[in-house]
Amino acid sequence: MQASTGPALPHTRSRTAHWLTTAGALGALVAAVALVQPADASQTAAPAAPPKAPARPVAAPDPAAVTYPLDCGAGIGTDVVSRVSGDLDGDGRPETVVVVHCHSDVGTPPAGVFVLAAPVTAGGRPRIAETLVRPRDQRQITGFRLDGRTVRATVLGFSSDTVPRCCPDLSRGYAWEWRGDRYVAIPAPAANSI
Repeated sequence: MQASTGPALPHTRSRTAHWLTTAGALGALVAAVALVQPADASQTAAPAAPPKAPARPVAAPDPAAVTYPLDCGAGIGTDVVSRVSGDLDGDGRPETVVVVHCHSDVGTPPAGVFVLAAPVTAGGRPRIAETLVRPRDQRQITGFRLDGRTVRATVLGFSSDTVPRCCPDLSRGYAWEWRGDRYVAIPAPAANSI
């Protein structure tokens, strides 16, 4: 560039006063932004807390308050033959798992295994949240228990329609665990006929 031949223009010369004024204005701007930020912006964000357990203990669902989907015939009720309760899904509220079959004075009718959850509304009845073993599959249940948050049982069945209903000839252990948003059946290795 060529040097200017005329007199220097006043706005092209920097002076100390100019720099001090610029620094002061910048400092005032930074201070104003710090004062105007949202109240929670200066705090570090805390990680999301896990769901809190209810403030007071919640009773496990009552199996006697549930109507089960078993076709027992007119005037024949159902029997809850086994039950366990615990917080299976980790939400702070207990579930009840039951083994239910049609009432019978003799024999061993097929059973169903149901997970009962708390009522949806206050004062409501417990509800069946999940069916782990369907009664129509003609199974019998033994060794039913709760191991931590895992439900375990031995499921007995029949290799054919000719096997008498009194005497199941197949047996397999099962575990049911809550994983994500549902119960998952975990079968043990297949056993030989009993």
